[in-house]
Amino acid sequence: MSDLFQPYAPDPAEPRKRRFKPVPFRMVAPNLITLLALCLGLTAIRLAFDGRLEPAVFAILVAAILDGVDGRVARLLKGTSRFGAELDSLADFLNFGVAPALVLHSFILHEIKAVGWVVALIFAIAAALRLARFNAALDEPNTPEWKKDFFVGMPAPAGAGAALLPIYLHFLGVPVQAAAPVAMVYVLAIALMMVSTVPTWSGKTWGKRIPRDWVLPLFVLTVALFGLMVSFPFEAMAVLSILYLATIPISVSRYRVFARKEAAAPSLPADGEAQAPAPAEGVPARPESGGAPS
Repeated sequence: MSDLFQPYAPDPAEPRKRRFKPVPFRMVAPNLITLLALCLGLTAIRLAFDGRLEPAVFAILVAAILDGVDGRVARLLKGTSRFGAELDSLADFLNFGVAPALVLHSFILHEIKAVGWVVALIFAIAAALRLARFNAALDEPNTPEWKKDFFVGMPAPAGAGAALLPIYLHFLGVPVQAAAPVAMVYVLAIALMMVSTVPTWSGKTWGKRIPRDWVLPLFVLTVALFGLMVSFPFEAMAVLSILYLATIPISVSRYRVFARKEAAAPSLPADGEAQAPAPAEGVPARPESGGAPS
């Protein structure tokens, strides 16, 4: 055997604790939630192939809820990691790209033959491109604080939930399958929204500080929403999907207002303009203040 492929032999002088360092549970817990969501996405695909659309839709919706939980759990427990971020992106692609595309194809897109399959492919690929762009944007430094309230394009979980609107209407008695071309155009529009640059509300910074007067109404609203989701799941999801789509023009308007305010704010001096005087020799310069990278 070549010297390049010698089997690994641990150094006996290396301390045993260093070789088998335990991993804190706070680093594992968020990844377990992500894996559970991934299992739900795979289960949704199998249920769709078996013709069981209702539990398949529920599996995708629960996966979307877990997707919103795992990141918050990781930040709460201070268990964020690069491994968890990569695993979350892979799970999102399957749960909100592949699974909805296959569920929609088995429900209605298959009636348009090859064109329906092309639309399913476009939806899945759009989710992958949207997630890749989102991950790349995380490395952009000096992002203004107000931009954290907006996504660039429709996020994958919201896109998956909105794309399933034809199935919600089907369970409410609406003859959706008779209008397969309309459903195809709708799914294609959602896919294009995911890869677009249209700003949509993210809600990342919402809820960090809640006014005291809103606490009790928030409790009542949460209980009411939970009751509606349990008692009338498809009615509630149809209304929420329509309301979310209706808020997109409002998000665009708010984004433009913030962008105009930023453009009107005084900018840093350009090259050739007056600069601040340099500190005297031996006097330390004051560090510049800048936004933390997002």
